[in-house]
Amino acid sequence: MHTVIIGNGISGISSARWLRKLSDNKITVISSESKYFYSRTALMYIYMGHMREVDTQPYEPWFWEKNRIDLLQEHITKIDFNKKTLQTKNGKEIQYDQLVLALGSKPNKFGWPGQDLNGVGGLYHIQDLENMEKYSPNLKKAVITGGGLIGLEMAEMFHSRNIPVTMLVREPSYWNNALPNEESAMISRHITHHGIDLRLNTNLGEIVDDGNGTACGVIVKETGEKIDCGYVGLTAGVSPNIGWLKDGPIETNRGILVDENLQTNIQDVYAIGDCAEMRNPLPGRRPIEAIWYTGRMMGETVAYNITGKKVSYDPGIWFNSAKFLDIEYQVYGEMPPQPAEHHQNLYWEHDDGEKSIRIVYDKNSEVVLGFNLMGIRFRHEVCDKWIKDKTKIDQVLQDLSLANFDPEFYEQYEGMLLKKYNDQTGKNLTLQKKRKLDQVLKFLKVRS
Repeated sequence: MHTVIIGNGISGISSARWLRKLSDNKITVISSESKYFYSRTALMYIYMGHMREVDTQPYEPWFWEKNRIDLLQEHITKIDFNKKTLQTKNGKEIQYDQLVLALGSKPNKFGWPGQDLNGVGGLYHIQDLENMEKYSPNLKKAVITGGGLIGLEMAEMFHSRNIPVTMLVREPSYWNNALPNEESAMISRHITHHGIDLRLNTNLGEIVDDGNGTACGVIVKETGEKIDCGYVGLTAGVSPNIGWLKDGPIETNRGILVDENLQTNIQDVYAIGDCAEMRNPLPGRRPIEAIWYTGRMMGETVAYNITGKKVSYDPGIWFNSAKFLDIEYQVYGEMPPQPAEHHQNLYWEHDDGEKSIRIVYDKNSEVVLGFNLMGIRFRHEVCDKWIKDKTKIDQVLQDLSLANFDPEFYEQYEGMLLKKYNDQTGKNLTLQKKRKLDQVLKFLKVRS
């Protein structure tokens, strides 16, 4: 059997690795972007000088031959699902028995005049990084449109080389479609504090051509102001990279529609990662989740299904982590930007304005539903277990030291959060003393 995987991101490579563990299939991974798998989240560290491109490759070049995974750097232009063949840009035809579509995402473009000029780009591929490098020497200013994680990463990259940056964010506060109000305001302050020109309630109107096909500035939609710059970053989100499949027989919506086994409507064709859209997402999960760990989990799940071991895709309780400049961020469970009617929020923020803990729980049952952390780290397994076990807020707060993941000599903040809860409720709960690792492990095992 010949399994062909189009795409060598985390989802495609995870599927190849698990297929090799589970089968003797011939495996071919095809990508037009790069020959070797690399960590996309590390692109910024190449630009900032912390890593080389080779350092972002988790596997040595010999790994692929040893594991009998063929790598092919080609661009697929057409799929004949009836004949089970792929057509490459160079006219080569490739036969498959099973096909895995791990096509990833593409940066959103909204028809801005000048969006296809030279000196304009996103931050998703190696080629995007090369584009930034090309225009960085002697760059006097960059403008970035979009208020998500990738936009801030790009701003940090330019900022690390002392290149002034303006960020155009259409919302009234940074990433307020994902963060609750207080945390969004915190990160907005933090961005400004680092010397980045953050323009809120501001939209890109057009990108200005210097007359030679290269960007030389942007026009602000609301005011008509021209901001001179030598590079424009487009980071207004991403969408599934499936445009070339839209008119074919495979069923699509925003992404390629798949069932719980990641199977498309076509026999022996699967879709995983950023391009896949679940027909029936599990409670608390979105139909499309363009994040690293779900891609990895989908890759493993699809390998089991291809080899006849039926497994339903189940990413578990929602979690994510990121970094806003030097503020770490973690989220577990339900954490909508605006609380639902049945939600009660317990929020504590440090006096320095750069650390916070938020716990969301049900008003009626007092069961904990989610955690949001800025500048403070909690153990994933502990938070996950509290949510799965429907633990009540009183118990969580008294046992909060079980979750603390900061090193031994770091300041502890659990008592401050508990005091705020006691003040709000009139209760007199007490915090258990700092737990050692063996106690944490015992908790996870005993209550599992």
